[in-house]
Amino acid sequence: MAPVLARKSGFLARLACDDEERHTAQRLRNLVFRGNGEVPDQDRFDEACDHLLVVRETQDAGGEFQLPDGDLVGTYRLLRQAKGAPIDSFYSAGEFDIAPLLARKADHAFLELGRSCVRADMRDQPVAELLWQGIWNYVREHRVDVMIGCASFAGTDPEAHADALTYLAHKVAAPAEWRVEALPQRFSTMRRRNPEAIDERNALRSLPPLIKGYVRLGCHVGEGAVIDHDFNTTDILIVLPVAAIKPRYYKHFGAPAA
Repeated sequence: MAPVLARKSGFLARLACDDEERHTAQRLRNLVFRGNGEVPDQDRFDEACDHLLVVRETQDAGGEFQLPDGDLVGTYRLLRQAKGAPIDSFYSAGEFDIAPLLARKADHAFLELGRSCVRADMRDQPVAELLWQGIWNYVREHRVDVMIGCASFAGTDPEAHADALTYLAHKVAAPAEWRVEALPQRFSTMRRRNPEAIDERNALRSLPPLIKGYVRLGCHVGEGAVIDHDFNTTDILIVLPVAAIKPRYYKHFGAPAA
């Protein structure tokens, strides 16, 4: 069994330790993303990733996503940058031109986060918190400098999220040293309104919980959104340097060097 990265209220966070556990995580992802937990959500990146799991500690039989130590309720995919690996070894390179960023920050260790999901019947439990704590402990263990990843709005019509996208482009845009743009052939503007005409509080309130969490931590957002018809989403790129994380979160999650 993989070491426990975090534990709270009858739940624990750890990494998947074999192909069977990874397959269970893929089935949970497909249930959350497409409503079918019988088949896996999988792609060519999965084998290179670590798969963070949140498990409800129970030995009740008959659960759809049973693991040796309990019931799988949440997962996140973690892909560390391999030394000398090609740019397309990151999933996000299929939507965003991350090569200039990786070149500018060649001395930084990158971690790509993706495929975040929590089982619908467990979203009132501390599952998301344990995913965050597990990621943070993983970041500290592997001395990661920067986290990146695609984060999504529901649906393929960016106009449905015009205020939120405009807010992010205006208030959370990456500075020059962290700037990343959507690939030209996939670029959809985020600046869909006059920033002065939107209600910033309402725009912030309307952000999906995952994106809102990244913003609160201190992330930057890339330029341009990407329409993903496979997942029925509108994607943005999150760039989160560890050094940019707001120190008030260290009290809860632990300081980087702790």
